[in-house]
Amino acid sequence: MLTTEALLRTAMQLAVIEQPHCHYQHIIECVKKVLPSDAIALLIRQDDVLKPMAIHGLMPDTLGRRFVINDHPRLHAICNASQPLQFAQDCPLPDPYDGLLSCKQGDIPVHACLGMPLLDKNDDLLAVITLDSLNAKAFDEYDLQQLTVLSQLCATQLKTTLLLQQYQNHAQHSNALVQELNREALTRDGVEIIGQSAAMQSLKNDLKLVAGSEFSVLIQGDTGVGKELVARNIHMHSKRSKQPLIHLNCASLPENLAESEFFGHAKGAFTGAEHARQGKFQLADGGTLFLDEIGELPLAMQSKLLRVLQSGEIQTVGEDKVKYVDVRVIAATNRNLKDEVTQGRFRADLYHRLSVYPLHVPPLNQRENDVILLAGFFIEKTARKLAIEQLKLSVEAQLTLAQYSWPGNVRELEHVISRAALKAKQSQWQQAIITIEPEHCELNLTTSKTVSPLIPTPKPHDSELSLKQATDTFTHHLITQQLAHHEFNWAATARTLNIDRANLVRLAKRLGITIKKTL
Repeated sequence: MLTTEALLRTAMQLAVIEQPHCHYQHIIECVKKVLPSDAIALLIRQDDVLKPMAIHGLMPDTLGRRFVINDHPRLHAICNASQPLQFAQDCPLPDPYDGLLSCKQGDIPVHACLGMPLLDKNDDLLAVITLDSLNAKAFDEYDLQQLTVLSQLCATQLKTTLLLQQYQNHAQHSNALVQELNREALTRDGVEIIGQSAAMQSLKNDLKLVAGSEFSVLIQGDTGVGKELVARNIHMHSKRSKQPLIHLNCASLPENLAESEFFGHAKGAFTGAEHARQGKFQLADGGTLFLDEIGELPLAMQSKLLRVLQSGEIQTVGEDKVKYVDVRVIAATNRNLKDEVTQGRFRADLYHRLSVYPLHVPPLNQRENDVILLAGFFIEKTARKLAIEQLKLSVEAQLTLAQYSWPGNVRELEHVISRAALKAKQSQWQQAIITIEPEHCELNLTTSKTVSPLIPTPKPHDSELSLKQATDTFTHHLITQQLAHHEFNWAATARTLNIDRANLVRLAKRLGITIKKTL
Protein backbone atom coordinates (compact mmCIF):
# COMPACT_ATOMS: atom_id res chain seq x y z
CA MET A 1 0.00 0.00 0.00
CA LEU A 2 1.18 3.49 -0.83
CA THR A 3 1.52 5.62 2.25
CA THR A 4 1.72 9.39 2.38
CA GLU A 5 5.29 9.02 3.58
CA ALA A 6 6.12 6.83 0.56
CA LEU A 7 4.56 9.33 -1.82
CA LEU A 8 6.48 12.20 -0.22
CA ARG A 9 9.70 10.26 -0.47
CA THR A 10 8.99 9.48 -4.13
CA ALA A 11 8.31 13.15 -4.84
CA MET A 12 11.66 14.09 -3.35
CA GLN A 13 13.45 11.35 -5.30
CA LEU A 14 11.82 12.45 -8.55
CA ALA A 15 13.13 15.98 -8.05
CA VAL A 16 16.73 14.80 -7.71
CA ILE A 17 18.35 13.67 -10.96
CA GLU A 18 21.99 12.72 -10.59
CA GLN A 19 22.46 12.04 -14.31
CA PRO A 20 20.69 14.64 -16.46
CA HIS A 21 20.79 12.43 -19.57
CA CYS A 22 18.71 9.72 -17.78
CA HIS A 23 15.53 11.71 -17.02
CA TYR A 24 13.09 9.06 -18.28
CA GLN A 25 14.89 6.13 -16.68
CA HIS A 26 14.99 8.04 -13.40
CA ILE A 27 11.19 8.34 -13.38
CA ILE A 28 10.55 4.62 -13.80
CA GLU A 29 13.23 3.76 -11.21
CA CYS A 30 11.39 5.94 -8.68
CA VAL A 31 8.07 4.30 -9.54
CA LYS A 32 9.56 0.81 -9.31
CA LYS A 33 10.65 1.48 -5.73
CA VAL A 34 7.07 1.99 -4.55
CA LEU A 35 5.33 -0.28 -7.08
CA PRO A 36 7.47 -3.43 -7.47
CA SER A 37 6.90 -5.14 -10.80
CA ASP A 38 8.54 -7.48 -13.30
CA ALA A 39 8.32 -5.01 -16.17
CA ILE A 40 7.84 -1.26 -16.34
CA ALA A 41 7.96 1.15 -19.25
CA LEU A 42 7.53 4.85 -19.86
CA LEU A 43 6.14 5.63 -23.32
CA ILE A 44 5.91 9.17 -24.72
CA ARG A 45 2.93 10.03 -26.88
CA GLN A 46 3.77 11.26 -30.37
CA ASP A 47 0.49 11.90 -32.16
CA ASP A 48 -1.14 8.44 -32.50
CA VAL A 49 1.96 6.49 -31.50
CA LEU A 50 3.55 5.61 -28.16
CA LYS A 51 7.34 5.65 -28.19
CA PRO A 52 9.18 3.78 -25.39
CA MET A 53 11.73 6.06 -23.73
CA ALA A 54 12.73 3.97 -20.71
CA ILE A 55 12.16 0.33 -19.81
CA HIS A 56 12.94 -2.20 -17.09
CA GLY A 57 12.33 -5.94 -17.35
CA LEU A 58 11.54 -5.82 -21.10
CA MET A 59 13.66 -7.00 -24.01
CA PRO A 60 16.06 -4.30 -25.27
CA ASP A 61 14.44 -4.17 -28.71
CA THR A 62 11.32 -2.76 -27.03
CA LEU A 63 12.96 0.66 -27.16
CA GLY A 64 13.02 0.43 -30.94
CA ARG A 65 9.34 -0.36 -31.25
CA ARG A 66 6.59 2.15 -31.91
CA PHE A 67 3.18 1.19 -30.60
CA VAL A 68 0.28 2.54 -32.67
CA ILE A 69 -2.27 3.32 -30.01
CA ASN A 70 -5.31 2.10 -31.95
CA ASP A 71 -3.59 -1.24 -32.66
CA HIS A 72 -3.15 -2.08 -28.96
CA PRO A 73 -6.41 -2.12 -26.98
CA ARG A 74 -4.78 -2.01 -23.55
CA LEU A 75 -2.62 0.98 -24.47
CA HIS A 76 -5.64 2.61 -26.08
CA ALA A 77 -7.62 2.18 -22.86
CA ILE A 78 -4.81 3.67 -20.75
CA CYS A 79 -4.44 6.64 -23.10
CA ASN A 80 -8.14 7.42 -22.83
CA ALA A 81 -8.31 7.04 -19.06
CA SER A 82 -8.25 10.02 -16.69
CA GLN A 83 -6.70 8.05 -13.84
CA PRO A 84 -4.62 4.89 -13.33
CA LEU A 85 -6.23 1.81 -14.86
CA GLN A 86 -5.80 -1.78 -13.65
CA PHE A 87 -6.74 -4.65 -15.93
CA ALA A 88 -8.51 -7.70 -14.56
CA GLN A 89 -6.54 -10.93 -14.37
CA ASP A 90 -8.77 -12.54 -16.98
CA CYS A 91 -8.87 -9.46 -19.24
CA PRO A 92 -9.26 -10.72 -22.84
CA LEU A 93 -7.45 -7.70 -24.33
CA PRO A 94 -4.06 -8.73 -25.81
CA ASP A 95 -0.98 -7.49 -24.00
CA PRO A 96 1.37 -5.36 -26.13
CA TYR A 97 4.36 -6.89 -24.38
CA ASP A 98 3.64 -10.53 -25.20
CA GLY A 99 6.99 -12.22 -25.74
CA LEU A 100 8.91 -9.11 -24.64
CA LEU A 101 9.37 -9.78 -20.91
CA SER A 102 13.03 -10.50 -20.30
CA CYS A 103 12.24 -12.76 -17.35
CA LYS A 104 9.72 -14.91 -19.24
CA GLN A 105 9.84 -16.50 -22.67
CA GLY A 106 6.70 -17.03 -24.70
CA ASP A 107 3.23 -15.67 -24.01
CA ILE A 108 2.64 -13.88 -20.73
CA PRO A 109 0.49 -16.01 -18.42
CA VAL A 110 -2.23 -14.60 -16.20
CA HIS A 111 -0.63 -11.58 -14.61
CA ALA A 112 -1.24 -8.14 -13.15
CA CYS A 113 -1.23 -5.12 -15.45
CA LEU A 114 -1.44 -1.49 -14.40
CA GLY A 115 -1.35 1.60 -16.59
CA MET A 116 -0.91 5.21 -15.51
CA PRO A 117 -1.72 8.05 -17.93
CA LEU A 118 0.52 11.09 -17.37
CA LEU A 119 -1.54 14.20 -18.04
CA ASP A 120 -0.59 17.86 -18.08
CA LYS A 121 -2.61 20.59 -16.35
CA ASN A 122 -4.96 20.71 -19.35
CA ASP A 123 -5.55 16.95 -19.12
CA ASP A 124 -3.68 16.38 -22.38
CA LEU A 125 -1.84 13.08 -22.51
CA LEU A 126 1.95 13.40 -22.29
CA ALA A 127 2.88 9.75 -21.80
CA VAL A 128 1.90 6.52 -20.10
CA ILE A 129 3.64 4.29 -17.60
CA THR A 130 2.84 0.59 -17.80
CA LEU A 131 3.60 -1.96 -15.09
CA ASP A 132 3.36 -5.74 -15.43
CA SER A 133 3.84 -8.36 -12.71
CA LEU A 134 3.72 -12.13 -12.94
CA ASN A 135 2.05 -12.00 -9.52
CA ALA A 136 -1.60 -11.77 -10.56
CA LYS A 137 -2.54 -9.81 -7.39
CA ALA A 138 0.50 -7.54 -7.27
CA PHE A 139 -1.44 -4.26 -7.57
CA ASP A 140 -4.67 -5.16 -5.81
CA GLU A 141 -3.69 -3.55 -2.51
CA TYR A 142 -3.00 -0.09 -3.95
CA ASP A 143 -5.58 2.64 -3.47
CA LEU A 144 -6.74 4.36 -6.66
CA GLN A 145 -6.44 7.82 -5.12
CA GLN A 146 -2.86 7.16 -4.06
CA LEU A 147 -2.02 5.82 -7.52
CA THR A 148 -3.52 8.98 -9.03
CA VAL A 149 -1.28 11.15 -6.82
CA LEU A 150 1.74 9.09 -7.92
CA SER A 151 0.84 9.49 -11.59
CA GLN A 152 0.43 13.27 -11.06
CA LEU A 153 3.88 13.45 -9.46
CA CYS A 154 5.36 11.56 -12.42
CA ALA A 155 3.48 13.78 -14.89
CA THR A 156 4.84 16.93 -13.24
CA GLN A 157 8.38 15.60 -13.35
CA LEU A 158 7.92 14.49 -16.97
CA LYS A 159 6.61 17.91 -17.95
CA THR A 160 9.68 19.49 -16.40
CA THR A 161 11.87 16.98 -18.22
CA LEU A 162 10.18 17.71 -21.55
CA LEU A 163 10.48 21.47 -21.08
CA LEU A 164 14.13 21.15 -20.10
CA GLN A 165 14.77 18.97 -23.14
CA GLN A 166 12.95 21.48 -25.32
CA TYR A 167 15.09 24.33 -24.01
CA GLN A 168 18.26 22.27 -24.44
CA ASN A 169 17.30 21.34 -27.98
CA HIS A 170 16.47 24.96 -28.75
CA ALA A 171 19.76 26.14 -27.29
CA GLN A 172 21.68 23.48 -29.19
CA HIS A 173 19.82 24.35 -32.37
CA SER A 174 20.44 28.06 -31.93
CA ASN A 175 24.11 27.46 -31.21
CA ALA A 176 24.41 25.09 -34.14
CA LEU A 177 22.58 27.56 -36.35
CA VAL A 178 24.90 30.40 -35.40
CA GLN A 179 27.93 28.19 -35.96
CA GLU A 180 26.54 26.94 -39.23
CA LEU A 181 25.74 30.43 -40.46
CA ASN A 182 29.19 31.57 -39.42
CA ARG A 183 30.79 28.51 -41.00
CA GLU A 184 28.73 28.98 -44.14
CA ALA A 185 29.66 32.64 -44.29
CA LEU A 186 33.32 31.71 -44.00
CA THR A 187 33.38 28.64 -46.20
CA ARG A 188 30.69 29.25 -48.79
CA ASP A 189 32.71 28.75 -51.98
CA GLY A 190 35.71 29.00 -49.65
CA VAL A 191 37.47 32.18 -48.64
CA GLU A 192 40.21 31.78 -51.20
CA ILE A 193 40.49 34.75 -53.50
CA ILE A 194 41.00 33.40 -57.02
CA GLY A 195 43.36 35.40 -59.20
CA GLN A 196 46.98 35.72 -60.22
CA SER A 197 46.91 39.14 -61.84
CA ALA A 198 49.16 41.87 -60.51
CA ALA A 199 46.13 43.77 -59.20
CA MET A 200 44.93 40.76 -57.19
CA GLN A 201 48.40 39.93 -55.90
CA SER A 202 48.60 43.46 -54.55
CA LEU A 203 45.19 43.10 -52.92
CA LYS A 204 46.17 39.77 -51.33
CA ASN A 205 49.29 41.32 -49.88
CA ASP A 206 47.23 44.13 -48.35
CA LEU A 207 44.80 41.56 -46.92
CA LYS A 208 47.56 39.66 -45.17
CA LEU A 209 48.83 42.89 -43.72
CA VAL A 210 45.54 44.24 -42.39
CA ALA A 211 43.86 40.97 -41.32
CA GLY A 212 45.99 40.52 -38.22
CA SER A 213 45.33 44.06 -37.01
CA GLU A 214 42.28 45.46 -35.27
CA PHE A 215 41.88 48.33 -37.75
CA SER A 216 38.56 49.19 -39.31
CA VAL A 217 38.63 48.42 -43.02
CA LEU A 218 36.77 50.11 -45.87
CA ILE A 219 36.44 47.92 -48.96
CA GLN A 220 35.63 49.82 -52.13
CA GLY A 221 34.89 48.50 -55.58
CA ASP A 222 32.25 48.14 -58.27
CA THR A 223 29.17 46.00 -57.79
CA GLY A 224 29.94 42.30 -58.24
CA VAL A 225 33.72 42.42 -57.73
CA GLY A 226 33.63 40.30 -54.54
CA LYS A 227 33.77 42.78 -51.66
CA GLU A 228 31.98 40.36 -49.31
CA LEU A 229 34.52 37.66 -50.11
CA VAL A 230 37.30 40.08 -49.18
CA ALA A 231 35.54 40.81 -45.86
CA ARG A 232 35.19 37.08 -45.09
CA ASN A 233 38.85 36.62 -45.95
CA ILE A 234 39.89 39.36 -43.53
CA HIS A 235 37.78 37.89 -40.73
CA MET A 236 39.00 34.32 -41.27
CA HIS A 237 42.63 35.39 -41.05
CA SER A 238 42.09 37.65 -38.06
CA LYS A 239 42.37 36.92 -34.33
CA ARG A 240 38.57 36.93 -34.25
CA SER A 241 38.17 34.06 -36.70
CA LYS A 242 36.51 31.78 -34.11
CA GLN A 243 33.99 34.46 -33.20
CA PRO A 244 30.90 35.47 -35.21
CA LEU A 245 31.02 37.30 -38.52
CA ILE A 246 27.72 39.19 -38.69
CA HIS A 247 26.50 40.67 -41.95
CA LEU A 248 24.27 43.75 -42.24
CA ASN A 249 23.21 45.27 -45.55
CA CYS A 250 22.74 48.98 -44.93
CA ALA A 251 20.87 49.46 -48.22
CA SER A 252 18.00 47.23 -47.06
CA LEU A 253 17.43 49.00 -43.73
CA PRO A 254 14.18 50.94 -43.28
CA GLU A 255 15.25 54.23 -41.71
CA ASN A 256 12.79 53.90 -38.83
CA LEU A 257 14.16 50.46 -37.89
CA ALA A 258 17.84 51.05 -38.55
CA GLU A 259 18.71 51.85 -34.93
CA SER A 260 16.96 48.68 -33.74
CA GLU A 261 18.84 46.58 -36.30
CA PHE A 262 22.15 48.01 -35.14
CA PHE A 263 21.62 48.12 -31.37
CA GLY A 264 18.55 45.98 -30.62
CA HIS A 265 15.41 46.97 -28.75
CA ALA A 266 13.69 46.26 -25.47
CA LYS A 267 10.25 44.73 -25.23
CA GLY A 268 7.62 47.42 -25.82
CA ALA A 269 10.17 49.96 -27.05
CA PHE A 270 7.88 50.78 -29.98
CA THR A 271 4.72 49.52 -31.62
CA GLY A 272 5.27 45.92 -32.68
CA ALA A 273 8.20 45.30 -30.34
CA GLU A 274 6.54 42.36 -28.60
CA HIS A 275 9.83 40.80 -27.62
CA ALA A 276 13.28 42.08 -26.74
CA ARG A 277 15.77 41.65 -29.55
CA GLN A 278 19.52 41.88 -29.80
CA GLY A 279 21.03 44.09 -32.47
CA LYS A 280 23.83 43.23 -34.85
CA PHE A 281 26.45 44.82 -32.59
CA GLN A 282 25.47 42.58 -29.67
CA LEU A 283 25.51 39.52 -31.93
CA ALA A 284 28.95 40.46 -33.23
CA ASP A 285 30.42 41.16 -29.79
CA GLY A 286 33.92 39.68 -29.76
CA GLY A 287 33.80 39.16 -33.51
CA THR A 288 33.38 41.15 -36.71
CA LEU A 289 30.50 43.17 -38.12
CA PHE A 290 30.43 43.51 -41.90
CA LEU A 291 28.48 46.59 -42.99
CA ASP A 292 27.73 46.16 -46.67
CA GLU A 293 26.64 49.15 -48.77
CA ILE A 294 27.73 51.54 -46.01
CA GLY A 295 27.27 54.44 -48.42
CA GLU A 296 23.49 53.93 -48.20
CA LEU A 297 23.38 54.50 -44.44
CA PRO A 298 21.14 57.45 -43.43
CA LEU A 299 22.94 60.45 -41.95
CA ALA A 300 21.07 60.07 -38.64
CA MET A 301 22.52 56.58 -38.19
CA GLN A 302 25.99 57.65 -39.27
CA SER A 303 26.50 59.72 -36.12
CA LYS A 304 25.37 56.82 -33.91
CA LEU A 305 27.66 54.42 -35.72
CA LEU A 306 30.53 56.86 -35.22
CA ARG A 307 29.93 56.81 -31.47
CA VAL A 308 30.28 53.03 -31.37
CA LEU A 309 33.48 53.12 -33.39
CA GLN A 310 34.94 55.77 -31.09
CA SER A 311 33.95 54.40 -27.70
CA GLY A 312 32.43 50.92 -28.13
CA GLU A 313 29.24 52.18 -26.46
CA ILE A 314 25.78 51.16 -27.65
CA GLN A 315 22.35 51.91 -26.27
CA THR A 316 19.50 49.51 -26.87
CA VAL A 317 16.32 51.18 -28.08
CA GLY A 318 13.97 51.55 -25.12
CA GLU A 319 16.70 51.26 -22.48
CA ASP A 320 18.71 53.91 -20.65
CA LYS A 321 21.65 51.68 -19.78
CA VAL A 322 24.77 52.01 -21.90
CA LYS A 323 26.47 48.76 -22.94
CA TYR A 324 29.95 48.16 -24.25
CA VAL A 325 30.81 45.88 -27.14
CA ASP A 326 34.08 44.71 -28.66
CA VAL A 327 33.44 44.63 -32.39
CA ARG A 328 35.69 45.04 -35.39
CA VAL A 329 33.91 46.80 -38.25
CA ILE A 330 34.53 46.07 -41.90
CA ALA A 331 32.56 48.23 -44.30
CA ALA A 332 32.05 48.00 -48.04
CA THR A 333 30.63 50.30 -50.69
CA ASN A 334 30.46 50.71 -54.44
CA ARG A 335 30.23 54.47 -54.02
CA ASN A 336 33.08 56.95 -53.96
CA LEU A 337 32.79 58.02 -50.34
CA LYS A 338 35.12 60.96 -50.84
CA ASP A 339 32.64 62.38 -53.33
CA GLU A 340 29.79 61.54 -50.96
CA VAL A 341 31.56 63.52 -48.22
CA THR A 342 32.00 66.47 -50.59
CA GLN A 343 28.32 66.32 -51.50
CA GLY A 344 27.35 66.26 -47.81
CA ARG A 345 25.77 62.82 -48.00
CA PHE A 346 28.36 61.10 -45.82
CA ARG A 347 30.03 62.30 -42.64
CA ALA A 348 33.70 63.11 -43.06
CA ASP A 349 34.55 61.95 -39.53
CA LEU A 350 32.85 58.59 -40.08
CA TYR A 351 34.61 58.18 -43.42
CA HIS A 352 38.00 58.69 -41.82
CA ARG A 353 37.11 56.41 -38.89
CA LEU A 354 36.07 53.61 -41.27
CA SER A 355 38.90 53.97 -43.75
CA VAL A 356 41.78 53.40 -41.35
CA TYR A 357 42.95 50.88 -43.94
CA PRO A 358 41.10 51.29 -47.26
CA LEU A 359 41.12 48.49 -49.82
CA HIS A 360 40.14 48.66 -53.47
CA VAL A 361 38.93 45.54 -55.26
CA PRO A 362 39.72 45.88 -58.97
CA PRO A 363 37.03 45.23 -61.61
CA LEU A 364 37.31 41.99 -63.55
CA ASN A 365 38.25 43.68 -66.81
CA GLN A 366 41.42 44.97 -65.14
CA ARG A 367 42.51 41.55 -63.90
CA GLU A 368 44.31 40.31 -67.03
CA ASN A 369 43.96 36.51 -67.29
CA ASP A 370 41.96 35.98 -64.08
CA VAL A 371 38.75 35.45 -66.08
CA ILE A 372 39.76 31.92 -67.10
CA LEU A 373 40.90 31.02 -63.58
CA LEU A 374 37.59 32.18 -62.15
CA ALA A 375 35.70 30.40 -64.91
CA GLY A 376 37.40 27.15 -63.91
CA PHE A 377 36.41 27.71 -60.29
CA PHE A 378 32.77 28.35 -61.21
CA ILE A 379 32.71 25.41 -63.63
CA GLU A 380 33.69 23.02 -60.84
CA LYS A 381 31.14 24.52 -58.51
CA THR A 382 28.40 24.39 -61.16
CA ALA A 383 29.23 20.80 -62.09
CA ARG A 384 28.55 19.76 -58.50
CA LYS A 385 25.24 21.61 -58.45
CA LEU A 386 24.08 20.10 -61.75
CA ALA A 387 25.47 16.62 -60.98
CA ILE A 388 27.70 16.73 -64.07
CA GLU A 389 30.56 14.28 -63.73
CA GLN A 390 32.86 16.16 -66.07
CA LEU A 391 32.32 19.74 -67.26
CA LYS A 392 34.86 21.61 -69.34
CA LEU A 393 35.30 24.87 -71.20
CA SER A 394 36.32 24.70 -74.86
CA VAL A 395 39.25 26.75 -76.06
CA GLU A 396 36.90 28.82 -78.20
CA ALA A 397 34.71 29.51 -75.17
CA GLN A 398 37.78 30.54 -73.18
CA LEU A 399 38.69 33.03 -75.86
CA THR A 400 35.12 34.35 -75.91
CA LEU A 401 35.16 34.86 -72.15
CA ALA A 402 38.56 36.54 -72.33
CA GLN A 403 37.27 39.02 -74.93
CA TYR A 404 34.19 40.13 -72.99
CA SER A 405 34.35 43.32 -70.90
CA TRP A 406 32.37 41.95 -67.89
CA PRO A 407 30.42 45.02 -66.77
CA GLY A 408 28.85 42.83 -64.07
CA ASN A 409 32.26 41.66 -62.88
CA VAL A 410 32.78 38.32 -61.09
CA ARG A 411 29.08 37.93 -60.28
CA GLU A 412 28.18 38.19 -63.96
CA LEU A 413 30.85 35.63 -64.85
CA GLU A 414 29.43 33.18 -62.32
CA HIS A 415 25.92 33.57 -63.72
CA VAL A 416 27.14 33.20 -67.30
CA ILE A 417 28.93 29.95 -66.42
CA SER A 418 25.86 28.61 -64.60
CA ARG A 419 23.55 29.31 -67.54
CA ALA A 420 26.05 28.02 -70.08
CA ALA A 421 26.56 24.78 -68.16
CA LEU A 422 22.81 24.18 -68.01
CA LYS A 423 22.45 24.75 -71.76
CA ALA A 424 25.46 22.56 -72.53
CA LYS A 425 24.05 19.78 -70.37
CA GLN A 426 20.73 19.96 -72.19
CA SER A 427 22.34 19.78 -75.65
CA GLN A 428 24.89 17.10 -74.73
CA TRP A 429 22.93 15.00 -72.26
CA GLN A 430 24.11 11.72 -73.79
CA GLN A 431 27.78 12.59 -73.56
CA ALA A 432 30.06 11.67 -70.67
CA ILE A 433 31.96 14.96 -70.89
CA ILE A 434 29.91 18.15 -71.18
CA THR A 435 31.71 20.96 -72.99
CA ILE A 436 30.73 24.61 -72.79
CA GLU A 437 30.98 26.21 -76.21
CA PRO A 438 30.81 29.94 -77.12
CA GLU A 439 27.17 29.65 -78.22
CA HIS A 440 26.22 28.48 -74.71
CA CYS A 441 27.64 31.66 -73.17
CA GLU A 442 25.48 34.08 -75.20
CA LEU A 443 27.75 37.06 -74.65
CA ASN A 444 27.34 40.31 -76.53
CA LEU A 445 30.83 40.72 -77.92
CA THR A 446 30.03 44.26 -79.09
CA THR A 447 30.80 45.19 -75.47
CA SER A 448 34.19 43.46 -75.61
CA LYS A 449 37.06 45.09 -73.84
CA THR A 450 39.93 46.70 -75.71
CA VAL A 451 42.17 43.95 -76.95
CA SER A 452 45.92 43.84 -76.43
CA PRO A 453 47.92 44.68 -79.57
CA LEU A 454 49.22 41.10 -79.54
CA ILE A 455 45.67 39.80 -79.96
CA PRO A 456 44.15 40.30 -83.43
CA THR A 457 40.52 41.22 -83.95
CA PRO A 458 38.28 40.11 -86.83
CA LYS A 459 38.16 42.41 -89.83
CA PRO A 460 35.10 44.67 -90.36
CA HIS A 461 33.86 42.55 -93.27
CA ASP A 462 33.76 39.58 -90.89
CA SER A 463 30.69 41.03 -89.15
CA GLU A 464 28.40 38.74 -91.13
CA LEU A 465 30.12 35.65 -89.76
CA SER A 466 28.44 33.46 -87.18
CA LEU A 467 29.80 33.53 -83.64
CA LYS A 468 31.58 30.21 -84.18
CA GLN A 469 33.09 31.36 -87.48
CA ALA A 470 34.22 34.63 -85.93
CA THR A 471 35.66 32.75 -82.95
CA ASP A 472 37.50 30.32 -85.25
CA THR A 473 38.92 33.26 -87.19
CA PHE A 474 40.04 34.95 -84.00
CA THR A 475 41.51 31.70 -82.65
CA HIS A 476 43.36 31.06 -85.91
CA HIS A 477 44.93 34.56 -85.80
CA LEU A 478 45.81 34.26 -82.11
CA ILE A 479 47.50 30.87 -82.37
CA THR A 480 49.37 31.86 -85.54
CA GLN A 481 50.56 35.08 -83.93
CA GLN A 482 51.69 33.39 -80.71
CA LEU A 483 53.46 30.62 -82.65
CA ALA A 484 55.38 33.23 -84.59
CA HIS A 485 56.10 35.14 -81.40
CA HIS A 486 57.56 31.98 -79.82
CA GLU A 487 59.32 30.88 -83.03
CA PHE A 488 57.02 27.87 -83.36
CA ASN A 489 57.86 26.57 -79.91
CA TRP A 490 54.59 24.72 -79.26
CA ALA A 491 55.26 24.15 -75.57
CA ALA A 492 55.91 27.85 -74.94
CA THR A 493 52.88 28.82 -77.03
CA ALA A 494 50.69 26.39 -75.08
CA ARG A 495 51.89 27.85 -71.78
CA THR A 496 51.10 31.40 -72.95
CA LEU A 497 47.62 30.39 -74.08
CA ASN A 498 47.06 28.36 -70.89
CA ILE A 499 46.19 25.20 -72.82
CA ASP A 500 47.58 21.67 -72.95
CA ARG A 501 50.11 21.30 -75.76
CA ALA A 502 48.38 18.28 -77.31
CA ASN A 503 45.06 20.11 -77.31
CA LEU A 504 46.71 23.11 -78.92
CA VAL A 505 48.10 20.97 -81.74
CA ARG A 506 44.71 19.33 -82.34
CA LEU A 507 43.02 22.73 -82.38
CA ALA A 508 45.64 24.08 -84.82
CA LYS A 509 45.08 21.12 -87.14
CA ARG A 510 41.31 21.66 -87.05
CA LEU A 511 41.75 25.32 -87.91
CA GLY A 512 44.12 24.49 -90.77
CA ILE A 513 47.22 26.00 -89.21
CA THR A 514 50.36 24.63 -90.89
CA ILE A 515 52.61 22.71 -88.53
CA LYS A 516 55.96 24.19 -89.57
CA LYS A 517 58.07 22.65 -86.86
CA THR A 518 58.01 19.29 -85.18
CA LEU A 519 57.27 18.89 -81.50
